[in-house]
Amino acid sequence: MAITKGAKKAHRASLRKHVFNVRRSRAMREVVKGARAEAGKSREEQNEVLKKAYAAIDKAAKRGVIKKNTASRKKSRLAAFLKKSSAK
Repeated sequence: MAITKGAKKAHRASLRKHVFNVRRSRAMREVVKGARAEAGKSREEQNEVLKKAYAAIDKAAKRGVIKKNTASRKKSRLAAFLKKSSAK
């Protein structure tokens, strides 16, 4: 447990930030799952969902919830998955 006054304050701040980070990562995961569920749909519907997924992933990377390369990898894999599923 934190002993000094400054450490206690930092701990409170980290708990507040944790709530935002969890919310942002949960939103990202839900949008990505939704995009994967659109696999059999038309190309236009997939593009709309892909746009939303990209936005959620980029927001998570911007806020430091995930790293930049992780965001890039997620976007690349999602696009490849949708492209492969629409080719069938």
